[in-house]
Amino acid sequence: MRIYRPFRVAGWLFPEALFRIKTREKLICLTFDDGPHPVSTPAILNILDENKVRAMFFCKGENAERYPDLIQQIISSGHLTGNHSYSHPDGWMKGIRKYAADVDKASQYIPGKYFRPPYGRLRICQYLKLKPIYKIIFWDIMPYDFDKTFSSEDSLNVLLRLIRPGSVIALHDSEYSSSPLFLDKFIKEALTLGYRFVIPD
Repeated sequence: MRIYRPFRVAGWLFPEALFRIKTREKLICLTFDDGPHPVSTPAILNILDENKVRAMFFCKGENAERYPDLIQQIISSGHLTGNHSYSHPDGWMKGIRKYAADVDKASQYIPGKYFRPPYGRLRICQYLKLKPIYKIIFWDIMPYDFDKTFSSEDSLNVLLRLIRPGSVIALHDSEYSSSPLFLDKFIKEALTLGYRFVIPD
């Protein structure tokens, strides 16, 4: 079963984290996890640039270390970078010290004050450890663009069906992601529906 939105209880467990922008305006935020990647990152950046849209890139430290030029390209293009850990650990399977150390290692290669937990899995103790350092951001919609059994058309349809004022959209910047296939069409459709793309302060 695919779950496109986080369960409501997540908002109670992590009250200071951002799942959705508090607004009645048609504002939405695009985010991309797991990059940078030498193929998908330039493709995504080109689409964003052509549509004059700014986004957030939650990068893996091991990829940022490998491709520092792509991190600089993301930043110089006007986008924000955020920490997505160094090695993409599952927070439910890691102790607090090892988890925090992995995130801290990633911070050496990824500038920014934002953090997104891999898989959206975070223990309360990890949250309490990290929230004084980072603004923790989850998402409002996950359209499974990383799933090879889910077509780009399916992902696009999920987004167009579920977007609402304040939606934070989690896409992926990786060799497995279908987001470059539907991103341009989604942006244009959302703009036609009256939405504007923003990034948090």
